[in-house]
Amino acid sequence: MKMITVIGSMNMDLVVDTSRVPENGETILGNSFYTFPGGKGANQAVAAARLGGDIHMIACVGNDGFGTELTRNLHEEGVDTANVSYSSEKSTGIANIILSEKDNRIIVVPGANYELTPQMIEGLRDIIKMSNVVVMQLEILPETVKAVLKFCDELTIPVVMDPAPAKYFDVDMISSIRYITPNQYECEQLFGLELDEALEIYPNQLIVTLGKDGVRYFDGEKHIHVEAIQTNAVDTTGAGDTFNGALAYAISHQYALYDAVKFANAASSLSVEKLGAQSGMPTKEEVEARLAR
Repeated sequence: MKMITVIGSMNMDLVVDTSRVPENGETILGNSFYTFPGGKGANQAVAAARLGGDIHMIACVGNDGFGTELTRNLHEEGVDTANVSYSSEKSTGIANIILSEKDNRIIVVPGANYELTPQMIEGLRDIIKMSNVVVMQLEILPETVKAVLKFCDELTIPVVMDPAPAKYFDVDMISSIRYITPNQYECEQLFGLELDEALEIYPNQLIVTLGKDGVRYFDGEKHIHVEAIQTNAVDTTGAGDTFNGALAYAISHQYALYDAVKFANAASSLSVEKLGAQSGMPTKEEVEARLAR
C-alpha cells in the first residue's frame, strides 16, 4: 500500500442552507440546518481513503463530543486515527458554513487544531518518514506547517499543499512543496500576479483550480487546461478537498501529472453532487467511470 499522511485540521461543520445571505444587521429565516464531519485535513483524508489509499491522520481535537464523533467517523472511513490527539484545553474546531445560491461562505474557529504543535510533530517523525506523500493545509499553526515542511524537505517526501486560508501562507514555503493547489482567488492572494504569469513561474508545481472552468497548470512549455466535467452541483463545500485528496492518491500511485490532475478533477466533480463536504466523495471505481464517460 502507498501510505499518505494527512497533517491538518478536523472540524465539525455547522451548515445553514438559506435562499440568500442576510445583509448587515438583518435576520432572515434559513431553510435547514445540518452538522457534518469536516475540516480540510479530515476531508482530504476521507477523500483519499474512499479511493482506496492507506491514510494516516495527524491532528488534534477537543476532549468533547464533536472530537469523539469526528475521530470515529475517520476510523469508519478506513483512516488510521492512532495519531489524532485530544486537547483538554481547547474545544474541537468548527466551521460555520452558509450555503446559498449553489455557493458557500465559511467561518472557521480553529479550537484544538491550534494545539497541534511542532513539538508533537517531532515525536511523530517515524510515522511521517514512512509516507509516500504528505498532505497539508493551513488550518493548523503556521509554525507546525513549517516544521513538517522542513522535515519532509530533508527526507524528500513530496508534499501536496492546499494553501487555505491563503492569508497564512508564507511564500518561502513553496520551495518545500511539490504541488500547491490554490483556487484562482487564493492564487491572486498568494502571488499578486496574473494567473498565466504565476503558473509560468512555478511550472509543474502550481496547480490552480477554477471551479466550473476546470484546472490549469504550466508544464514548462505550454499551459495545460483540464476542463471541468459538467455536473449538477448541490454543495461545493468539499470540492477542493476532494481534489487534493484525489491528487495525493494519484501522485502516491505514480500517475503522470496530467493524469493525476484529470483524475482529481473527475473526483471533484462527483463530490459536489451531495450535501456535505464528505458525503459525495467518490470511490476509485466511480471516478474511473466518470472519466470513461
